[in-house]
Amino acid sequence: MLRKVTLLAAALVLVAGPAFAASEAKKPADIAFSYEGPFGTYDQAQLQRGYKVYREVCAACHSMNLLAFRNLADRGGPFYDSKYKNANDNPYAKAIAADTQINDLDSETGDAIQRPGTPADRFPNPYPNVIAAKAGNGGIAPPDLSVMAKARSGGPEYIAALLAGYTDPPAGVTLSPGLNYNPYFPGGLIGMAPPLAPDQVTFDDGTKSTVKQQATDVAAFLMWAAEPKLEERKQMGAAVLVFLVLFSGLLYASYRRVWRNESH
Repeated sequence: MLRKVTLLAAALVLVAGPAFAASEAKKPADIAFSYEGPFGTYDQAQLQRGYKVYREVCAACHSMNLLAFRNLADRGGPFYDSKYKNANDNPYAKAIAADTQINDLDSETGDAIQRPGTPADRFPNPYPNVIAAKAGNGGIAPPDLSVMAKARSGGPEYIAALLAGYTDPPAGVTLSPGLNYNPYFPGGLIGMAPPLAPDQVTFDDGTKSTVKQQATDVAAFLMWAAEPKLEERKQMGAAVLVFLVLFSGLLYASYRRVWRNESH
């Protein structure tokens, strides 16, 4: 009986082996983002390009509920300007917000209205509710992207690889209607159609708009959205280390002064 069970288990492993192998996602390549390392900072030009990719492509399906327009003008953000200490006064944040229609209620009648956005408004959701989001995307609501760069293993490298990694399925893999093949997605089969195409987004700084460039830039933007205080945190950490070094030196000098005439 034990022999039969062992043979059956071995057969199941042999049959399931290819399925397990096929479900393994391809490891994304490392990208040398400017913010990496103990003294790294965000590349503002890259964040501006990434925001444009998000707004013109990703925002059609994906929300960013934790981000307000004024955050774009915060220190380290895509449109930060040291002349405007208050992000609400930043003209870029104002213009971007005003170009967006926000669902609201009339303060006198209570009727549903739309109004131009203000820097204090959060990014609008492309769907009125979860049911509508599911209905428009094959039964699965697109995830919010506010902290996506921190929520996925591989972070921004994974996002960049996924967005630029669509390819034809390998031999033996048949795609059902509505599915696409992406080796960076667990299992390889993904419902989201390839979102990027060459020259789909025109960059204001003249950067060539390849799929790889768009994917890398929007991944950097999503990393900033997930961790907007990264630069301040690093600067604070460096200041703390300097303080600890100086404090240690003072402690040692005090020790030598207090105990200089004592035998040890």
